[in-house]
Amino acid sequence: MALTTEKKIYVALGVLALMAGGLYMQQRSVAEEMAKHAPGAIAASLPEIKISAEDAEKVTKLEIRNADKGEVVLEKQGDIWMMTKPVSYPAHFQNVKSLIDNLQQLKLKDTIDPGDSQYATYDLEDGKAVRITAYKGDEKAVDLYFGKSGSRGQMARLADQPGVYIASGYASYLYARETKNWRDAKILEFDDSKVVSIELTNENGKFSFSKSGDTWSGTLKGQKLALDADRVKDLLRAYKGLSAEDFADDKSEAETGLDKPAVTLTFKLDGDGGTRTVLVGSTISEESKSRYAKTPDKATTFVIGSWVAEWATAGKGKFEKSS
Repeated sequence: MALTTEKKIYVALGVLALMAGGLYMQQRSVAEEMAKHAPGAIAASLPEIKISAEDAEKVTKLEIRNADKGEVVLEKQGDIWMMTKPVSYPAHFQNVKSLIDNLQQLKLKDTIDPGDSQYATYDLEDGKAVRITAYKGDEKAVDLYFGKSGSRGQMARLADQPGVYIASGYASYLYARETKNWRDAKILEFDDSKVVSIELTNENGKFSFSKSGDTWSGTLKGQKLALDADRVKDLLRAYKGLSAEDFADDKSEAETGLDKPAVTLTFKLDGDGGTRTVLVGSTISEESKSRYAKTPDKATTFVIGSWVAEWATAGKGKFEKSS
């Protein structure tokens, strides 16, 4: 039976409705799939790794395992931070603080692989990665591995679940410091304007410098020097905030020359400021002018830089006015 023109129109409209419905469902499916991969959706599905500012204040222990620099453990004891591994020593407070501040900036921004088969590819294995574990008391606040960094970003993984991610906010230099840079490098600290006298004994004899008002005078072996006061001020600048460039825990006093110091340098401060003394030993090698040093109140052996050491070993000409 032939269809009337009216029926043909209804059939055509029905087909169009079915096609429109199919197209709508297809477009909806595409939109949903795109939404799954949109930046906001990806970010929402990624693990949260950073710590809050409130939690940062509660961090009491840091373990840093660095592939080529060994393991460093830092622990908060009262109000101060101490290195407890590989040696027991006061920690460098600002370096510890900078790392904890950086933990608050960390964020995972994309997934590279959901499993653990790619750890070797991105240097995320133990022994190659940098691993940071932060504790709040006995509770782990952060436990992360950081591996290769390249055009795609910084590769990272969590210690307690599989997956390779791209992380943002990671400042590698804060985590990959040499062990010595986690230690408090301070040797001497004083206000140079409060110094009233200096005694320096080295191979050239005993120098004595004293200040009356704003004027410095000096002697060598009891003989008056044609003193250049600016040279004394340079000496003070070199030592008022003296820091070590390295440590020599494995050296004996005989090896460092500190069994018979080449230099004894003492600064006397006015009032109840007391004195500050540093003993200087031999050079660390034939090629270097850096020297071993220590203070009478500490067992630690330090290494001080060549510029500082040259003031300690200076001769008469270093302090007198040029003719």
